[in-house]
Amino acid sequence: MDSLKNDEIRQAVRQQYGRVAESGGASCGCGPTCCGTPTASAETLSQGLGYTADDVGAVPQGANMGLGCGNPQAIAALKSGEVVLDLGSGGGFDCFLAARQVGDTGQVIGVDMTPEMISKARVIAEKGGYGNVEFRLGEIENLPVADRTVDVIISNCVINLSPDKLRVFSEAYRVLKSGGRLAISDVVAFAALPEAVRQDMALYTGCMAGASLVSEVEAMLRVSGFTEIRVAPKDESTSFIRDWAPETDIAEYVVSATIEAIKSAT
Repeated sequence: MDSLKNDEIRQAVRQQYGRVAESGGASCGCGPTCCGTPTASAETLSQGLGYTADDVGAVPQGANMGLGCGNPQAIAALKSGEVVLDLGSGGGFDCFLAARQVGDTGQVIGVDMTPEMISKARVIAEKGGYGNVEFRLGEIENLPVADRTVDVIISNCVINLSPDKLRVFSEAYRVLKSGGRLAISDVVAFAALPEAVRQDMALYTGCMAGASLVSEVEAMLRVSGFTEIRVAPKDESTSFIRDWAPETDIAEYVVSATIEAIKSAT
């Protein structure tokens, strides 16, 4: 999607997920029809992505909108007292789960560029009395977070939406403490996407057309300074990705993956 301006992409993504927030979170997972008729409950979709029934039952009503492509919590190994940053926090689902893990001595920060999502998450946090969670409006390419203040960065199917992924990883490196870690679920490409797919804005905002090749993700992480990089595609995810755009062959090109990396101690 090189011919499209970065701001045009950001605006399309912001509008798409603003509609999702205002709709109450129509539960169809990711994909270009997120605001259409729900095909399954958010709880069912989340369990299909790797969350447990206990996870989906533990978050406040409205936080889980059935979005995402995996469960970053499963690889984050969060500890009491840690500072966690969620890139593209949406309604706060992963933030509220992380809050249980880090406890009152920890902190969870959610960053999202969609005002409607931030407003929704803040209301839920206030009603639920989540004193260790806060939500900040901002772009993940320009994080409103101080240098070297975060222990763990999580994200669920958001970085693929950025038109400047190298900037995202560089910002992640900046805000992590020495020894801090990335624990991300995202969509990556295992084959070069056809130009027609890359130019399809509906497929871009649906978390597919913006996917980078695995080798590109690894290279961007290395350039940003990360070590111990591990990108692990989940072949079983092709089944739900196929449902995101059933009239296309998108599952022949992209897959959900876990992405892990470390900011080496210095």
